[in-house]
Amino acid sequence: MIEPSPASGGDRGPLDCVYQQIVHPTAEIEHRYGGNYHILADPFLLSHLARLCTHDVVQPLLNNLVRDLYRYLIKAILNAEFPRCRRSFDTRMRESSPLGIWTGEVIDTETRAVTVNIARAGTLPSQVVFDFLCTTMNPARVRQDHIVMARATTAEGRVTGSDVHGLKIGGDVENAIVIFPDPMGATGGSLVAAIDIYKKDFGRAAKYVTANLIVTPEYLRRMQRSHPDVIVYAVRLDRGASPAAVLADVPGSRWNEESGLTERGYIVPGGGGFGEIMNNTDV
Repeated sequence: MIEPSPASGGDRGPLDCVYQQIVHPTAEIEHRYGGNYHILADPFLLSHLARLCTHDVVQPLLNNLVRDLYRYLIKAILNAEFPRCRRSFDTRMRESSPLGIWTGEVIDTETRAVTVNIARAGTLPSQVVFDFLCTTMNPARVRQDHIVMARATTAEGRVTGSDVHGLKIGGDVENAIVIFPDPMGATGGSLVAAIDIYKKDFGRAAKYVTANLIVTPEYLRRMQRSHPDVIVYAVRLDRGASPAAVLADVPGSRWNEESGLTERGYIVPGGGGFGEIMNNTDV
């Protein structure tokens, strides 16, 4: 957690204009899906994610890659979506010099934040986000909730929705930034159901943000129709089931013709079922 100095006013020393208002643009791909959808253009994260999705990556490397990806993804969300304030901090030089004070714009550490574990693919990502937030923010203002749900499918394996099996929600989300760190934004059914729960019974959040490793055009369309206020951050957009002519165009230009899902609702190119591979199970 950032601990600010009590220094203020005339005690804070001369101000350096460089740090009084920080402009931090996020590098994103060009698309036509809308302003709430942020698909990062980050070679480092894309390299990690590409490796994560390959067949030869197994535990413990697999979970280590997931941890790294989510540490950088939550950093992007903090920089872009969390409010900021100006604070002064005593440095170690303060004891010997009145100039040993740094003043600048930083993240407002008193912002309420809730991360939601959607078991089971979201369990590790949510824990990483929770730990990161507790390190950056006032930990008393950070909470982790838990929702147990699973895809509902037909006998043929076609996804029909989501079944909620249990909730462990620690209070309201009034004026909080609520984050859903769920690796695979495939059909969007699970996240839409989770957001429905919060909006119905737990107050008015300041923002709802999803933190996904991969999203599909179908996921973004489902989110737009169900919860257009939700903000999406993703490392990669997968639309591999689209016709070649569509893939040659800017994402979102021919949204209705784009697809990133197989008939069974799995992402292509994708990385397989993350819930299974992260837990070493076939079920």
